[in-house]
Amino acid sequence: MSENIPKYITTTLPYVNASPHMGHALEFVQGDTLARFWRLVGEDVFFNVGVDEHGQKIARKADEAGVDRQAYVDKYAAEFDGLKQALNLSYDNFIRTTDSSHKAAAQEMWRRCDAAGDIYKKKYTGLYCVGCESFKVESDLVEGKCPEHLVAPEEIEEENYFFKLSNYQGYLEEYLGKEGSVLPEWRRVEALKFVQGGLDDLSISREKTRMDWGIDVPGDDGHVMYVWFDALTNYISTLGWPEDKEGRFSKFWAEGQTLQLAGKDQIRFQSVIWQAMLKSAGVRATDTVFYHGFINSGGHKMSKSLGNVINPAELVERYGTDAARYIMLRHVHPVDDSDLTWEKMDEMYTANLVNGLGNLTARIMKMAETHLEMPVDTEDKTTLDAIALNHYQFQTVLDGVWAGIGAMDEYITENEPFKLVKVNKEEAKEMITKLVNDLHEVAISLIAFMPSTAETILEAIKINKKPENLFARLDS
Repeated sequence: MSENIPKYITTTLPYVNASPHMGHALEFVQGDTLARFWRLVGEDVFFNVGVDEHGQKIARKADEAGVDRQAYVDKYAAEFDGLKQALNLSYDNFIRTTDSSHKAAAQEMWRRCDAAGDIYKKKYTGLYCVGCESFKVESDLVEGKCPEHLVAPEEIEEENYFFKLSNYQGYLEEYLGKEGSVLPEWRRVEALKFVQGGLDDLSISREKTRMDWGIDVPGDDGHVMYVWFDALTNYISTLGWPEDKEGRFSKFWAEGQTLQLAGKDQIRFQSVIWQAMLKSAGVRATDTVFYHGFINSGGHKMSKSLGNVINPAELVERYGTDAARYIMLRHVHPVDDSDLTWEKMDEMYTANLVNGLGNLTARIMKMAETHLEMPVDTEDKTTLDAIALNHYQFQTVLDGVWAGIGAMDEYITENEPFKLVKVNKEEAKEMITKLVNDLHEVAISLIAFMPSTAETILEAIKINKKPENLFARLDS
């Protein structure tokens, strides 16, 4: 991203039909790390997260539970918003698709696409997967079932409104033909090939007699909007579009640089449908959509039936907020699928945090507190790989930081300043001062990744006092 241009970051909106899972937490933490880093280097950043609260899947879940639908989504929305404290997130807005301002924006998006001649009505018969909230064709299915939800789609026949996605094949080929529109690169190629294979028009409404939990279609109270047409609009409604009374849309979207974070299963929605909607409505395209992989556990997709689900709240409870962030940013690959188990995470936590950064900090600051008369006069410099972070290589950046931590450990082992101080105090004090400066660099490098830990280390250096243990040992 270019410097001195306002930066906009948004995650996708999770469905509120269940509690947050590790994929949601990963995306939120990735976005937060980028937002914190860019703010640190002086950039003006708007960071958006939120929840998607409409659609048949949510309506059914609420009805099955015998709960009012708004009350149902309120409960789960609160759980997602609760990640702000649990994961120490710094987002600027938490948008809900039941917000009145969002509903108005979604209806304006409809009107503009309609005015462009891109919406029409027709009867349709298709296979609909409630879990995906989308129609399927036979080629999407495996043995007649949705490969994602392992159930056969329902055959539905009704009259719907359609969006002329096919009108935008040429535009999308041009958009996706530009390097950087999608990252990683192979995902861009995947998206481009999908578009080149031909686009069908998209059903964008549902009859209220079948599904009434959604935003009303302007001018037709017998239909509600398809959940994706509604939800995608959040990326600009969160900025105050279309009225833009506070100027945030102009600043961060129209004139800024825009980044969307999404899972690898979102390509069709984020880089195809959404970009066509924007073009139809006369709004410029997203600059970059970055797609991350999935988090599996024990070689399998996380599933309640397999008992291998890792809840982000449990992660925080066991390891603490910053350690949970560390695990997701260093031990989950930015773009490929990754595998986590409690056993693996216990090893990561103990080796790299308790015995690594935590022990190193304690050793250095104990020597400094004991042998230095005054706090070290440090400089706010860092060896952090900003280029890698600007390319969303969180893992690479933290590997570099931990390489530095390992080098500091080796320096202490080889030079033993804690022994040298007995025979050559001045030389030992020089070594300790060097180590404090190096630790200060590590802390500065970790501000965006592990903000509370970084703050604790910086404060300890400032007052020249060993802090309490940064990371508690796990119960055996």
